[in-house]
Amino acid sequence: MTDLLRSGATLTSLSCPACSSPLFRLKNGDLWCGQCEKRVIVVKEEGEADEAQHLAALSMVEETIMVKMMEINERMRGANDPEELRQLSLLLSGLLENLKGIRALRKR
Repeated sequence: MTDLLRSGATLTSLSCPACSSPLFRLKNGDLWCGQCEKRVIVVKEEGEADEAQHLAALSMVEETIMVKMMEINERMRGANDPEELRQLSLLLSGLLENLKGIRALRKR
């Protein structure tokens, strides 16, 4: 908790639904549970809960795609075989299309 406060997070009056620890508001506005070490989303209506879960799932997939793109980039740097480069380029192209689709869904 001390690290959160030192980094500029502020203590809120809200508590974590999973562990009941106090929640912190990070500088970017996100709510964070220091005990669970996870972001917390507060919803007022059930429709908002579904939307929040949808956005959280999209964020996780986007993060995974970004990690895989970096891994492919590293493999491309070391590759000399034209066929391997072609396959890696196809993979990267597919991931970029998926990323574009995820970002379009998020804007809806």
